[in-house]
Amino acid sequence: MAEQILPNLYTIEVPLPGNPLKAINSYIIRADGRSLIIDTGMNREECLNVLSTGLKELDVDLAQADFFITHMHADHSGLVSTLATETSTIYFGETDAPSGAMAAKHNYFEQIPKVARMQGFPEDELQKAIKNHPGYKYSARGHLEFHFVRDGDIISVGDYSFKCVATPGHTNGHMCLYEPYKKILVAGDHILIDITPNISLWSEGDENPLGDYLASLDKVYDLDVELVLPGHRRRFENHKQRIDELKKHHETRANEVLSILKQGSQHAYQVASQMTWDMSYEHWHEFPPSQKWFATGEALAHLKYLEEEGKIRRETHNQTVLFSLI
Repeated sequence: MAEQILPNLYTIEVPLPGNPLKAINSYIIRADGRSLIIDTGMNREECLNVLSTGLKELDVDLAQADFFITHMHADHSGLVSTLATETSTIYFGETDAPSGAMAAKHNYFEQIPKVARMQGFPEDELQKAIKNHPGYKYSARGHLEFHFVRDGDIISVGDYSFKCVATPGHTNGHMCLYEPYKKILVAGDHILIDITPNISLWSEGDENPLGDYLASLDKVYDLDVELVLPGHRRRFENHKQRIDELKKHHETRANEVLSILKQGSQHAYQVASQMTWDMSYEHWHEFPPSQKWFATGEALAHLKYLEEEGKIRRETHNQTVLFSLI
């Protein structure tokens, strides 16, 4: 089940049953001292069985293994509480979970219903979306002790020396790993091939995740990279070409939002219902609540970005946020 990519660098494809992403790529750097496991899959039996089998195949002793979590989404972090031992170091970007995994989860799912209602998300669909959210169902359990890493920190494992690269956007604290000598970028969900990373907003603050994401794409653009190891789907080589494609995608998305708002003031849920989505459903009403959730979050991220660009404005009427062209 484990596939060798380079000497002492392997990947295990961990399934995500019932999830459109299909699987996550867990990367393992095996070393004589302590090995490093990058991302884990969801906290569910199907993920644990495959990852455990692959680690045994590689003869990785969990008592001699550390973890690097690119970001706190459950498909990347869910199993770390199960696999980590008392001697494990869990490297993690501080911005994603300043108060620990469970506190971050609690705060997130306490905060977002209020924001979602203000963005026009219907109450019945809202409850279903939260109940079925993978972060709600399959996240890490219990208290975790993180070793927080920051932009520029170095993690050395065997013959590999990784530089931590802060890439906010997909999440606030998303972190990539760059190996300048072997020209590898462990990209997490920052750069994916075939699919575009979800850039969502579910807060009332000053966050501008799409603006952050575009800046983070620019940040890694000039790195000398020959191989990208993404969190999902296949590995690829030309990261600059993919970055150009991703930036063009979001430019097209933003223009689509502006076109939708030509019809008049609308809330994020209404805007999302008219955007173009690469889904197997023909009509918005056929979307499962969970997919409407991700779509609305992405619509809101684009609306916030356009607001920061001075192209649209927001107003609140009867506790609903409406966006309109300037």
